[in-house]
Amino acid sequence: MNDKKNSNDERATFGAGCFWRVEEIFRQIAGVTETVVGYMGGAMKNPTYEDVCTDRTGHVEVVQVMYDPVRVTYEKLLVAFWENHDPTQVNRQGPDVGKHYRSVIFYGTPQQKLAAEKSKAEREKSGRYQKPIATAIEPAGIFYAAEEYHQKFLAKRGLGSCPI
Repeated sequence: MNDKKNSNDERATFGAGCFWRVEEIFRQIAGVTETVVGYMGGAMKNPTYEDVCTDRTGHVEVVQVMYDPVRVTYEKLLVAFWENHDPTQVNRQGPDVGKHYRSVIFYGTPQQKLAAEKSKAEREKSGRYQKPIATAIEPAGIFYAAEEYHQKFLAKRGLGSCPI
């Protein structure tokens, strides 16, 4: 992710399991200018990682993606989202279990909502999945950045993917 941020950047927020892995996927996309892992969708103000992991706050581990819409479309980000997790799993991804690992697209604009709904409908009609898609599409709420040690966790350790 060597792109420079600019004032025309847009924001997208995705939950697709452990945010370490999801962040690394989006960081690799040309046109993505910044990623920040954090929490969204819950009631508690300023939750910590430990709070979210109790599954009592309602928050989801998410990645907030800043991107240059001239270089990468929201639709391309949606493709990366769908292709890099199992959207049929409920409240889990692989070995990670809990509501905070649920599959969700948090939209920030009416256009993002429509694009997310369209892409979900296309996936459902594709016959690709044997189970129903569990991914929720919800309005973005307050984003709380995760603790610093979670930011770019895999990149700081020289890892391109999660070892689990």
